[in-house]
Amino acid sequence: MMNNLFSVFDPSTTIMNFSLNWISTILGIMFIPISFWFIPSRFHILWNKMTLTLNNEFNTLLGSNKHQGSTFLFISLLSIIMFNNFLGLFPYIFTSTSHLTLTLSLALPLWLSFMLFGWINHMQHMFAHLVPQGTPSVLMPFMVVIETISNIIRPGTLAVRLMANMIAGHLLMTLLGNTGPSLSYYLISLLLITQIALLVLESAVALIQSYVFAVLSTLYSSEVI
Repeated sequence: MMNNLFSVFDPSTTIMNFSLNWISTILGIMFIPISFWFIPSRFHILWNKMTLTLNNEFNTLLGSNKHQGSTFLFISLLSIIMFNNFLGLFPYIFTSTSHLTLTLSLALPLWLSFMLFGWINHMQHMFAHLVPQGTPSVLMPFMVVIETISNIIRPGTLAVRLMANMIAGHLLMTLLGNTGPSLSYYLISLLLITQIALLVLESAVALIQSYVFAVLSTLYSSEVI
């Protein structure tokens, strides 16, 4: 029996007070088939096509002032989050992306590095971002305050968005699953269909949220160049 509905997200497997659940963050490496490392292979070609598509899209978002190879940072970020999101859908695998500890650890260093780079190298450009073009003189002080606040909360919104989306689907599936023993056979069949539909939906959410996190990080970086 669970004492709390949120206990499914608690890191509980420990050895000498060290939580082993967080090892699931790098567990995706074990799922890579051996044939992937042989060139050419179907897995390698498929992954190359995906990374090239993402590279072209991130290059478009970054614009003409981008630094060479910067897109690989965001492709790697998308891959890490996507692997963890999908692994969390399997039974008895800890979903690390459902915790602010991981999501904020990804978002905060990225945002801080963008801000430091922008304010050190492009200070005038950063000040110009605080007042959107065409803002009336009377509203300029208010716009500076609003833009500053919206800029400061960016890492929090990135982290909370990913965490909340991962928790919401898992909680719903857990809540529906716990009602199974008390249902009739007819209702259990409906419950199974609902759970399968939710699992398909969560698979789509796992992919979409990793893509959203990477795209928003790319857009934030393009503003400081």
